[in-house]
Amino acid sequence: MAGKQGNAGLVQWLLIAAVIILADQFTKILVIGAFQLGDVHPVTSFFNLVRAHNYGAAFSFLHGASGWQRWFFLGLGLAAAGFITWLLRRHGHQQMFAWALTLILGGALGNVIDRAIHGYVVDFIQVHAGGWYFPAFNVADSAITIGAILLILDELRRVRRS
Repeated sequence: MAGKQGNAGLVQWLLIAAVIILADQFTKILVIGAFQLGDVHPVTSFFNLVRAHNYGAAFSFLHGASGWQRWFFLGLGLAAAGFITWLLRRHGHQQMFAWALTLILGGALGNVIDRAIHGYVVDFIQVHAGGWYFPAFNVADSAITIGAILLILDELRRVRRS
């Protein structure tokens, strides 16, 4: 019975990750259809919609490499997805930990899909203030960031309890 409950919990987390992937890919399809590369559309005084292509990783790390990074980050994303799925199967009952992993999983796979299809990740959210611009990002990046924050909070909570 515990195995069935574990698998049912895993399915729940994988379905949530699938929703994140769908939201990420849907928004990217909208951006690709409505924007040319480099387009900037101000929404507020601190928020723009843009179309940017990131050939690297976070903050355009390795953006200018010769192309090998596409396959490296694609493989890394798939390996991370496998490891996260294994962790969810074992620890899906730990709510905050599982939410964190699920957000990271959905975000990682959303960006892996971009790398597999396009060779780059489509970014479109840009925040700025006083002439300072944060690097453009997307729904997948947001999910990964929130997941990482939840992982840190979960660990801090765990340490405080022990």
